[in-house]
Amino acid sequence: MRGKPAPKRALKPDPKYQSTTIAKLINMIMEGGKKSTAQGIVYDAFDIIRDQTKQDPLGIFNKAIKNVAPTVEVRSRRVGGANYQVPLQVRGDRRMALAYRWLLTAARKRKGKPMKHKLAEELLAASENMGEAVKKRDDMHRMAEANRAFAHFGN
Repeated sequence: MRGKPAPKRALKPDPKYQSTTIAKLINMIMEGGKKSTAQGIVYDAFDIIRDQTKQDPLGIFNKAIKNVAPTVEVRSRRVGGANYQVPLQVRGDRRMALAYRWLLTAARKRKGKPMKHKLAEELLAASENMGEAVKKRDDMHRMAEANRAFAHFGN
């Protein structure tokens, strides 16, 4: 690698909830630089959650992220001519990135509804430890558990 890695930039909190985690979600939903559209999707999804559950949508969002974030993952490692799936702990930044990615992928997979409804449904499902994103996390943990014998190859 040439030079030094780019410095991490501080993320400005979102205008409505003053939360950097929601700002990150908005940035990941955004396509083609249309931030106001992405904000509308997230805030409408939060309004739907508030109407359905009569609870604080920020709490449900945080619970969903916590439920989806993986603790271990498998990485391919070449040792002596063979590739092994080595289970490793997931760093904090990567945990959050995977959680957001899996939530949005699962929401986008749902068909026949506007994105705000799909996102609201996926967040509600994830907060109750159900849904596609939680299934993805469980699959990752299961694979890490199955390959625990190769943990000694980890860095």
